[in-house]
Amino acid sequence: MGGGGHSFSYDDLKDVEKIAKEEIKKSEEQIKRNIFISFDSDDLDEVNLLRGQAKNENNDLVFSDYSLKDPFDSENAEYIKRGIREKIDRASVTVVYLTNNSSKSKWVNWEIEESIKRGKGVIGVYKGDTPPINLPDSFMKNQLKVVPWKHRELSEAIESASKMR
Repeated sequence: MGGGGHSFSYDDLKDVEKIAKEEIKKSEEQIKRNIFISFDSDDLDEVNLLRGQAKNENNDLVFSDYSLKDPFDSENAEYIKRGIREKIDRASVTVVYLTNNSSKSKWVNWEIEESIKRGKGVIGVYKGDTPPINLPDSFMKNQLKVVPWKHRELSEAIESASKMR
């Protein structure tokens, strides 16, 4: 007399366990982190490309972007800082897009310092084979991690910076 139940062999259970672990690992790798991108306004086109790549489901780069899409239309520095702080507060990690322009930017250094002050992880990303020679002062002062614009490396750096906060 039986309930018509199915029995699974030890090998069947091991196969199911292996599949479940792989799915858990995949979902952990695809955690969507909230980031703030700090960049010089002259680099907006390249930053928009980075944003677009994060929206593409066919790659390893996954994040929600809480950075400025358009510059504040104001000359009032305190108003601008307040708006940027609100964006940084929504993020767990600040990604600094490093170019020759970023070290000269009026805002990038401040955004780095503000992100650190607010307990955010901060990393730098650069396009090409080598990072720019001149990095923002705050970047150097805080010995922040720099990674190339390669999806896997950038994703791993974002995840690591998120956990180190």
